[in-house]
Amino acid sequence: MKAKPKATRKRTSQKRAKAFTGVHALLLFPSGEDQKATLDLMRRFSAGVRYAYNRLLEGQTREALKRENGPLRIFFGLNTRYADDAVMKAQALLDSARERGEDPRKVVFGGRRLFETLRRRHLSGKPLKELKREWKEKRQGLLYSRGDKTKGGNLNLRLLVKEGALWLRINLGDGSYAWALVKTGHPNLNALLQRAYASLPYNVELSLKNGKVYATFTWEEEPAPLVATKENGVLALDVNSDPYHLALALVSPDGNLRRHLTLSLEEVDRAPNKGAKELVLWKIAHQVVSLAEEHGVAVATERLKHLPKGRRGDGSGRAFRRKQHRFAYASLLRKVHSLARKKGVQVVEVNPQDTSTIGMLKYAPQLSLSKDVAAAYVIGRRALGFKEKLPKGYGKLLRDERFRDHAQGFYASRVQELRAKRSAEPNPYLRRRLSQELERAKRHLSLLSSLQGSPGGQEGSTNGRNPIGVNPWRVHKVASLTRVGTFLPLLGREVPRDLSPLKPILFGGSWEGWKGGLGPHPGGGPECANVRST
Repeated sequence: MKAKPKATRKRTSQKRAKAFTGVHALLLFPSGEDQKATLDLMRRFSAGVRYAYNRLLEGQTREALKRENGPLRIFFGLNTRYADDAVMKAQALLDSARERGEDPRKVVFGGRRLFETLRRRHLSGKPLKELKREWKEKRQGLLYSRGDKTKGGNLNLRLLVKEGALWLRINLGDGSYAWALVKTGHPNLNALLQRAYASLPYNVELSLKNGKVYATFTWEEEPAPLVATKENGVLALDVNSDPYHLALALVSPDGNLRRHLTLSLEEVDRAPNKGAKELVLWKIAHQVVSLAEEHGVAVATERLKHLPKGRRGDGSGRAFRRKQHRFAYASLLRKVHSLARKKGVQVVEVNPQDTSTIGMLKYAPQLSLSKDVAAAYVIGRRALGFKEKLPKGYGKLLRDERFRDHAQGFYASRVQELRAKRSAEPNPYLRRRLSQELERAKRHLSLLSSLQGSPGGQEGSTNGRNPIGVNPWRVHKVASLTRVGTFLPLLGREVPRDLSPLKPILFGGSWEGWKGGLGPHPGGGPECANVRST
């Protein structure tokens, strides 16, 4: 357990992320003409962003688009600063699409969901009218202006206090202005007023929703000095949907587990509305960051971009989809990251590849942990740059011909069983689910049949400092083989909660408890139920 990182491992400083604070407000226009002029400006700015996006795709430069006699000034009537901000918005959207690995030519302004719904032409009457209104607002309801300290805060969209009220002066780009009353009770309002009085920069973005104009004021804060870093260890976290809770593992700098605990997320599920749910998530984020502050350690999380949540008719089952759709992992991680950076707690994100598999196979039976805490422990060790070696017991197990024959026989029997069930099942949804289970059983049988040579000498890395995608646990199929060969045939479930029976296998490669029988473990067999877990 007291494995140490490589002596040659170099510690690199984490790039500090920018921290932004904001205020959301409703704009009220005493003058109908001012509101009309503002909406027209928003329409022209939105069109300018779309135009700039397409020109950037063609290879034109930002300087060419924003120049005094450029197309944004001539075609859309934007002043130079608005034109530059439109190009910046288009460039940000283009960069975002490329970072996500999407084709930037297929970006839909206004939202793909609305576009696809309108294209189906299955609505009429009031629903269609509301959908078209929403589509129009998404396409035409944007105006943005960056803050500038040299211009007194924000030149085009400036906050001013008149007669005890807060107003937004909107530069219409032709030498005239529109005025709107800023209505908000946001807790950051005083901080925004201080910036306005001190002529400090603040960004302003106007958006249109349900016929009303809203303003979002944002500004960059100086990041807090780091007071808790991974030099002292990490607090790793892993969110699980069943049971719905957060698993935490406190990992010391030498890679050992100091403490572990779980926080229930059921209160999030019981929240009556989105606002209440957000408050509960913030409360949990504060608990996590406070614990990291208490121990002076960094926060370590997985780097997740997409979580499949299933859809009706995919055979996953209604109960499973309900659990996945309530999953608030991304939202909770954003809050933890934001709060940690404001508190001076270092945040370390790691590649999530195989963290659950390694945790279940290695640390859950070895340290008598739940699979969720074990996964969090692997995340923590990965954040510290530690390697993970395949336990010798699993290598010995996979070299045991009788064990391989037993596992192959189990899956061959399961394939026949599932084929018979699928043929007799009249329900198309259940038949689809049985088809998925059948294909999975075939893959497992093929994987076991392809096993050749001795896998026991392979070592794996948890990718703490390796390029993403280089993980011998998966490349050499060792983890997959071990999981396929032990979980369902021996433990009776695809994702068992109790992994303690693997302990004798982990240390000695012995499966004497099941070796003498002709069939699988009493909890297993082709008819055993699968347990889904995240």
